[in-house]
Amino acid sequence: MLYLDHAATTPVRPEVLEAMLPHLRDRFGNPSSHHTVGEAAAHALDDARRRVASVLGMRPGDIVFTSGGTEANNLAVKGLSIGASQRAGAPVHVVTTAIEHESILAACDYLERVHGFAVTRLPVTSTGRIDPDALRAAVRPQAEGRPTALVSIGYANNEVGTVQEVGAVAEVCREARVPLHLDAVQAAGWLPLAGTGADALSIAGHKIGAAPGVGVLAVRGRLPLEPLLHGGGQERERRSGTENVAGAVGFAVALERAEAERVDTAARTAARRDAFIARVLSLVPSARLTGDPVHRLPGTASFTFAGVSGEAVLLELERRGVVSSSGSACAAGSDEPSHVLLALGLPPDVAQTAVRFTFGHGGDLDLLPVADAVAGAVAAVRSGG
Repeated sequence: MLYLDHAATTPVRPEVLEAMLPHLRDRFGNPSSHHTVGEAAAHALDDARRRVASVLGMRPGDIVFTSGGTEANNLAVKGLSIGASQRAGAPVHVVTTAIEHESILAACDYLERVHGFAVTRLPVTSTGRIDPDALRAAVRPQAEGRPTALVSIGYANNEVGTVQEVGAVAEVCREARVPLHLDAVQAAGWLPLAGTGADALSIAGHKIGAAPGVGVLAVRGRLPLEPLLHGGGQERERRSGTENVAGAVGFAVALERAEAERVDTAARTAARRDAFIARVLSLVPSARLTGDPVHRLPGTASFTFAGVSGEAVLLELERRGVVSSSGSACAAGSDEPSHVLLALGLPPDVAQTAVRFTFGHGGDLDLLPVADAVAGAVAAVRSGG
């Protein structure tokens, strides 16, 4: 079976398992405990924090270990916005886009519904990019009664792979003196993470070969951050709860390896991706590439196949030994068309024909036979065979 759903999750790297095992078996102390076993765990946690910060170009104290990308995004959107609101003494304003991951959009809905915040959801182009000038117009000056407290966008989209012009976005935020949060869950391992201009960055371990259940929110220490979890005050009082030391250690290893391999792997994978896209488009007349044809993740190729069910194509592909998806794993099982594809302007019936192929960080897979399998699967579904 050929697994092409790496945007959903990736296999754990062997070196990550090797690094984690001692902290699951022998060095199992609670890092808050004041004895030698606990102090050894605290040292390992501090070392993991330092290594992650080094890759991200931030300070060790900026790193908050979380349970994954969803928690990291919630902590960024809710924590930074509520923190700013407390400082301002009134509800504030948040800017995001219409194509964000559900964890961003749902967090914004919560702020709007429960706390009375104003939320602007920027539209995107037909390829999924935002207009920096539209962002500039949406940001409210700090002198206003409800100023913009946060801009939160995805560095790269999880469904269609479109990469935003983060340099231009960061420049707008700098001019307006508004913190920028980047959801970098899909970008990690493919795109540069240091020097983006972001004030906060979310990463999920299981997208880069770490174990599920660990993530990071890197957030500048100068920003007021209201915690989601209250209790013992761990993570500099920004995320209470006994830390997942083994997960943090594994995350640090996975992030370092992904960054070390990134430039070479991204180039090799992008070349194979482009050949795959070209072959699918040539073999399947109804196929349409979704997302930006140039500014896209090296490991993502997503299509619609008008006139056939995307789910039926997925089942036929799996019968042929190829596992892929229709989009975000977080929306799996939903009968509704993708909000991302609708925001790109696709009709609902076309959006429901979507199939997404996402490749791992190996970069050496021959994808041309997969393109042939796609053509065969679409033809089989169309003929009812």
